[in-house]
Amino acid sequence: MSAQHEPVPGQPASPPSASRQAGPAPAPASVARAKNSLAYLIARRVALGIALLFAASMLIFGGIEALPGDFATTYLGQEATPQAVANIREELGLDRPMTERYLSWLGGILHGDFGTSWSNHNSVGEQIWKRLSNSLLLAGVSALISIPLAIALGMIAVLYRNRIPDKVISILSLAAISLPEFFIGYLLIQFFTVQLGISEFPATVYDGMSLSERLSAIVLPVVTLVTVVLAHMMRMTRSAILNVMSSAYVETAELKGLSALRIIAEHAAPNAVAPVVTVIALNLAALVVGVVVVEVVFVYPGIGQYMVDAVTVRDMPVVQGCGLLFAAIYIVLNMVADIVSILANPRLRHPR
Repeated sequence: MSAQHEPVPGQPASPPSASRQAGPAPAPASVARAKNSLAYLIARRVALGIALLFAASMLIFGGIEALPGDFATTYLGQEATPQAVANIREELGLDRPMTERYLSWLGGILHGDFGTSWSNHNSVGEQIWKRLSNSLLLAGVSALISIPLAIALGMIAVLYRNRIPDKVISILSLAAISLPEFFIGYLLIQFFTVQLGISEFPATVYDGMSLSERLSAIVLPVVTLVTVVLAHMMRMTRSAILNVMSSAYVETAELKGLSALRIIAEHAAPNAVAPVVTVIALNLAALVVGVVVVEVVFVYPGIGQYMVDAVTVRDMPVVQGCGLLFAAIYIVLNMVADIVSILANPRLRHPR
C-alpha cells in the first residue's frame, strides 16, 4: 500500500491534481517581444489606417448631407414645381433615409463602384481615374523636383548654418511659405504669360499629347507647387539634421577630424531619415490634395478641377468620390511614412 500523506493541521489541503492543471505561466518577455515585433507594429498601423478611412467616409457623407440646398432644386431651377422636385429626388434615391443611402454608397465603393454622376450620368469612377492620372502627373513631376532639391538645400543650410547661405535660404523659404498657392500662380501667369508670353495658359492636357508636350503645358503649375512644398520640406530637413548634429556620436566624429560635409552626409543625414520621411510623406499628400487650388487657377483638367465643377452644380456622388479619394491618399501616405520610420529607426519598435 502506498503511504497516505496526512494534511498538516492549520494548513489547507491542496488537491493532488493542482500541479497537473496549472500550466506554465507565459513569459512576460516573450509577450513584450510579440507586441513590439515588426509585423505587429505594421499590422497595427494598417488597421488604424483602415479605421481612419472608414471614419473619413462617414464624415464626408454626413458633411455633404448637412450642406444647405438641394441638387433637384439646383438642377430644375427656382421655377420648378414641388412635384417635379419630388420626382427628381425619388429618381436619385434622395427620399430614402440617410443611413440607408450611406450603406448603399459604401457598399458600392467597396466593390469599386463610385456611382453615377447626377449632372451628366457618366460613371464617377471612370471620370475619377481619368482625371487622377493628370493630377498624379502634376504632383509626381513636382515631387521629383522638390524632394531632392529640399534635401540638398537643407544639408547646405546645415553646412553653412548661421552664415549667409543659411540665412538666404531661410528667408526665401519663409517668404514662399507665407504666400498662398493661388497668389504665386497668378504672379507666374502675369509675368511669364501676359508680359513675356513664353508660357502656356491655360495648362491644358488631352489624350494624344506626347510626354514633352504635357511637360511643357504644366510648367507653371509645377513651379507653383514646387515653390510652396519645397520651402516647407527644406526647413523641416534642416531642423531634423540640426537636431541630430547635437548627438554624442556626431561630436565624436568631429573630434576625429572628419569634415563637416562628411559628418552631415554619413552620420547626421542617415539618422534623420525618420522625421524627414514623415515630412516628405505629408508634403506628398499635400501635393495631391493641394492640387485643387492650383488646378483651378491654371484650368488644369485634374481631379481637383473635376471636384470643384461638381460642387458648383451640387453633384454629390462626384464630390463624395473625390473627397474619399483625397482622404485615402492622405491616410495611405501617412501610413507609409509611419512604416518607413519604424523600419529606419529600431528604437520605435521598443518604446519605453
